[in-house]
Amino acid sequence: MKMLVPNRMNGLFAGMLLLLSASPFDVDAQEAVSAGDTTKKKNVATVQKEEENRNVMLNAANNNGPREVNIGLPSSVGGTTILENDLPVVYYFWPELPTRTWRSSVSLGKTGLMSLKEGAVTTADFGYAVNSYTRLGTDKQEFNANLSTSNFGWIKMDLNAAGKIKNNWYYTAGAFVNYDPISYDPGFTKYSDKTQIFRVGITKRSKNGKGDISLLYKYANAATLPNNYAAFIYKQGGAVQALDNFKIGRSSYYKSDGIIRYKDALSGDFYDLNLGDAGQIANISHTVDLLGHYQLRNNWKLKFTARFHSAQATALLAIPTGITQVTAADGFTYKDDGTPYSGYVQTVLGSHTPKVPVYALQSRVEIGKKIQQHDWRIGLTESYYHVNKFYANRSFYFQEVGANPRQLLASTTDQYGFYNYNIGAEYHNGFENKLTAYFSDEWVVSPQFTVTYGVNLRYHKMKGDFYEQPRTAGFVFTGKEKSYFDNDWMHLGGTINMVYKVTKNFGFLGDFIYTEKNGDMENYSGAYRPDFTKTKTPYASLGIYYNHPFISIVSAVTYLTRNNYQTRLNLVNPEDATQTSVASAHYDIKTTGWTTDIVAKPFKGFNLHYLVTFQNPIYKNYNFTAFNKQYAYDNNNVVEISKVLMEIDPSYTYKKWRIWASGRYFSKQFANLTNQLYFKGWWETFAGTTYQLNSKVGLGLTVVNLLSQNGAKGTITGAELITDPSSYYNNVRTSSYIRPFSVEASFNFKF
Repeated sequence: MKMLVPNRMNGLFAGMLLLLSASPFDVDAQEAVSAGDTTKKKNVATVQKEEENRNVMLNAANNNGPREVNIGLPSSVGGTTILENDLPVVYYFWPELPTRTWRSSVSLGKTGLMSLKEGAVTTADFGYAVNSYTRLGTDKQEFNANLSTSNFGWIKMDLNAAGKIKNNWYYTAGAFVNYDPISYDPGFTKYSDKTQIFRVGITKRSKNGKGDISLLYKYANAATLPNNYAAFIYKQGGAVQALDNFKIGRSSYYKSDGIIRYKDALSGDFYDLNLGDAGQIANISHTVDLLGHYQLRNNWKLKFTARFHSAQATALLAIPTGITQVTAADGFTYKDDGTPYSGYVQTVLGSHTPKVPVYALQSRVEIGKKIQQHDWRIGLTESYYHVNKFYANRSFYFQEVGANPRQLLASTTDQYGFYNYNIGAEYHNGFENKLTAYFSDEWVVSPQFTVTYGVNLRYHKMKGDFYEQPRTAGFVFTGKEKSYFDNDWMHLGGTINMVYKVTKNFGFLGDFIYTEKNGDMENYSGAYRPDFTKTKTPYASLGIYYNHPFISIVSAVTYLTRNNYQTRLNLVNPEDATQTSVASAHYDIKTTGWTTDIVAKPFKGFNLHYLVTFQNPIYKNYNFTAFNKQYAYDNNNVVEISKVLMEIDPSYTYKKWRIWASGRYFSKQFANLTNQLYFKGWWETFAGTTYQLNSKVGLGLTVVNLLSQNGAKGTITGAELITDPSSYYNNVRTSSYIRPFSVEASFNFKF
């Protein structure tokens, strides 16, 4: 479920993936090979299964997970897909976000960014994904540790021990403990993220050295507050000005007591949710993996992973919607002492899913073999997912605008300060099953021409129940008649990548990727039967590359479309900021772009990565009805996506020292559907240094937001439908933001 305000239901707009900020053909420009060298080295320009030159964990939003990686389409609310041991860490991102059960850790032996074509072939989905592999025991006993902190009081302890038991038996064990205040103090709790992940595992390797099998267990407990927001004065030209009583990124915009009252949509009972109570907001999960590798006869290789995952999934949102200015005559009073209030009033939507049981059974098996000029593989994935009565309770409340705001009472609220209980409440129940077969081949046609191609066929089954009744104030599902669904579809996908070497250093590249899907069970959460017209995503690229010992360049033009996006929008009436409505919409997106990726090594120890993208993502067939009016946004620019993107990543290594920096530029981004509001361009900047004291001990220092940008970005809440921006100039508004200036230190050691 998605909606325009930056939160889980606005995955559409909350973390927009920008177009093609990675090498355009999933090609490492440094590794395209010379013509005529195929007998000694594979043409890795075609076999790259991971993106290079990308620090995907360098995140300007938080330390919890990977940053959004740009593909030119809106992101899912769950952000970048995360895999561990070749399977997604969660089947679906809601109500269990991937970062509730996975974090970057020394207990992972390898972490990389899966290329677009690799993901399309093996998962049948379009988009980048982070793939990671659990650290397994080896003959050498190893202990790895990372201790991290920051100027805000972040504490991370990350430990792993792995080694040999005896007789070809090995072990691994790890603990990840994270207590992170982020950069603000909500008052009702010290840490905004409290996460513990524990792992244990054993491995048995065959005596003949041909294979191994591992049994792994992971326990995760994550209590994480929903996204914080920033209040500011919006200026003409897309700039923002800090308020006297609110520091962007440093102040908390949660109401000061952290208590949100809900009406349980299943039982009808009222309850108070304490955002500071880790027991109430924690997501707890258990994961068991069985995985192995084996060398078969005739040089065939087998690998497999099977997983059982269960969780008590909890989901939270606290989303600012409209802002209005009131006087004492409007009847607003402070809840805590009853004194009259005048000034800016923020309306907030709270949403809570209390510990919903979810289960997933997943598996992947693959065999492969190299035969002369071919590298073949055949695979099968199976995924079964069951959610037991997912539901989301909702309530609305008012608060003042300022740091740690106090709650307000009004004529429309009850004595506790809440109203419109369960307007837009959600529910679905059932299971999904996906069975996918795939095949790929890396074919060296000639010393000058290489083709990599793949195809997959997926069967998708979905069955369960939902409710179609409108979610009016005070709504409960008890006693309402259920509706049922029973769907199944076939999906076809494929990729083809071609490299033609004109000279030893220069050549042409081409890519085509195609995927299909019909929808997810979560689409049934709203009060209507969703439209499951097949969603098709064709992607095409054409470009050139040039390789030299000192510089490598890849440059390409691209075309990408996707149809039948489904979203539910939480809208604010442009004529009355206290009036909200939920509307459903379907639309398409088309984007064209030009990306150039450069890696330069002009002298020993120095490396420079530079990437620039020009693009124009626009909406197609976007229309809906709200507040008795028809709205249409065909050919409007997609919100939260810049037309110009740049990344600059220099680094220098000298003896035991490494100094690095990273800058990401985002040009103007539209902040509402009508394209009347926008944020001016900004930089996300990082810098740091590492010192390797010896082979066992290293130190690191990282600065986030080096330029101390004010950080406002995303959509301006409550402004989705406005057509006259003048009323927003020099007025208080809210949005999401990037992290403020911070300094992080790390201590790494292994023995």
